[in-house]
Amino acid sequence: MDIGEENNKKNASSKVLEVLIAMASKPSGFIGLSILFFHVGLAISSPLFVPYDYKAINPSLMLQAPSADFWFGTDSLGRDVFTRTALGGRTALVVTFFGSLIALLWGGLLGVFCGLVGGKIDDVVMRIVDAFLSIPWILAMLLIVSLLGTSTEVLIPALGFFYGKGIVRVARAATHDVIAKDFITSAKARGHNNLSIIWNEILPNVRDAILVEGAMRWSWMLLGFSSLSFLGFGVSPPTPDWGLMISNARGLMSFAWWAVISPIVGLSSLIIGINLTADAFAKALGIDRATKAPV
Repeated sequence: MDIGEENNKKNASSKVLEVLIAMASKPSGFIGLSILFFHVGLAISSPLFVPYDYKAINPSLMLQAPSADFWFGTDSLGRDVFTRTALGGRTALVVTFFGSLIALLWGGLLGVFCGLVGGKIDDVVMRIVDAFLSIPWILAMLLIVSLLGTSTEVLIPALGFFYGKGIVRVARAATHDVIAKDFITSAKARGHNNLSIIWNEILPNVRDAILVEGAMRWSWMLLGFSSLSFLGFGVSPPTPDWGLMISNARGLMSFAWWAVISPIVGLSSLIIGINLTADAFAKALGIDRATKAPV
């Protein structure tokens, strides 16, 4: 490794640390990061400390109220709600995190490319994107999972595609703000090709806006994934999942509230944590989310 590459890595590490410190310095950012790190830590460590088998059914213990033996009570099949709640975010985090990465990559790169080349290519691609944006994503997702199943290998790329469409428009708009700059004109005059201009000139200047948009999409994707599970098209039983747990226990709210409150708290707290983190991330990078309209 030469000195230049080593310095670049050090600069990147110091920039990440600087952004994290700036995020944590604000109360909302500190709360958001704390909630997010808690959920990630819980997802990683929960198999090591949960007291019961998440799929063990015991009819004699069905709908037990919270007690010393069952901290969050039991559900309609006699399964421990604490165990299933602690494990319930694992699949959602994995699916939506990698789905967000896919959305970020394809949406960001395609939007930057269209913003740079313009012309007929840009017009055709954006009309296709607009056509897909006009289709309710939930109907398209229901069709996909009905045909291909509900495995993570299907859900991750499908969610990544549908949530990446909006990123295309954001990246394209950010690119339009950059290509009018003098350094882009200079790069074209020096004979640099489009790939070189995208990698060396445009991406460093639109990266922050695209990353913030990706963070925002993560929380929306999490809610969308849980909606699929709620409708019975997400993860398959008996896999613990908050959306599926809410769906199964929603009719028990009047007399077994503990079976539905726990997954609601788990899901809502994670969404709030991601939103607070994304907002703090945007502020740390100097981006005003209030001026960005969702697409």
